[in-house]
Amino acid sequence: MKKLIAVILIAAFCLVCTAALLTACTEKESDLTTVRLNEVTHSVFYAPLYVALNEGYFEDEGLKIELTNGGGADKSMTAVLSGQADIGLMGPEAAIYVKAAGSNNYPMVFGQLTNKDGSFLIGRSPDENFSWSSLVGKEIIGGRPGGMPAMTLEYAMHLNGLTDGENVTINYDVQFDLIAASFESGVGDMCTMFEPVASTYEQEGKGYILTSVGAAAGEVPYTCFMATKNYISENRDTVLKFMRAIIRGIDFVTENSSEAIAEALSPSFPDTSVELNAKAIDAYKAIDAYKTTPVMEREDYDKFLEILRFAGTLETDVAFEDIIDNSIAAELYEG
Repeated sequence: MKKLIAVILIAAFCLVCTAALLTACTEKESDLTTVRLNEVTHSVFYAPLYVALNEGYFEDEGLKIELTNGGGADKSMTAVLSGQADIGLMGPEAAIYVKAAGSNNYPMVFGQLTNKDGSFLIGRSPDENFSWSSLVGKEIIGGRPGGMPAMTLEYAMHLNGLTDGENVTINYDVQFDLIAASFESGVGDMCTMFEPVASTYEQEGKGYILTSVGAAAGEVPYTCFMATKNYISENRDTVLKFMRAIIRGIDFVTENSSEAIAEALSPSFPDTSVELNAKAIDAYKAIDAYKTTPVMEREDYDKFLEILRFAGTLETDVAFEDIIDNSIAAELYEG
């Protein structure tokens, strides 16, 4: 009888402790400010973001991140402009298009995350001696017109003597998030993919990584954090906290090995092995894809506009000061 009473008392104590722990966790979570973040795609290309998420850097700042995937910059921008997302992670071309269209509450870029195009050219057979000239006469699925993957691919081809519609064909008819599926179904001779999709695709024997588009196209402010002018002005303290966490993620990626980074971001990629993610991060580090600070340089922005002009998507230039806000990062580094 005494043993039964002891068991009941222990069980009751455990229930009380569990309830108290759940209450404490709920209260702690309720103290956090929610930031709805929409990412253009899910890729280890954005390693600093996932490190910040999984290492608790946002919680340290009193923030709770609700992450959604846009599946393309057009959809991510729609989420930001419609108020479905507070912050967007996408190419700055999306903000430029909105500003050029005359919107008063256009997005401002307040942090740059990547320094190169993060896509890799995928072929149906291996080619250890790949050269861009081997694309002559081929069809490449490049993404939607006006999107950064398609524009940097076309620019990289241009730098290597290839011209869409003359000696090579870029297929712009496939949505960004459907490229891998379309290529697997037999569309095109080649396509572009981000990591870890590219390495996973190769590991499964469905295709082969031929080269980096980013290495060929050169430095360009490829992916950035942005929010509407109204959101930034009304929530500046939240944006500062957000970027402080991102800077810690950037520093982690800058200072640590690919294996350590892959371990840190693994909860964000449960279906991909740590080894495969480390390989993908190695590929990005090899082309200097990750920014070491979130500050966008004016010369990189000018290169970015050059790519937009070449693609024919920019009719009117948008000034650096009109769309880029480095004051958030500057304040954090000065503080």
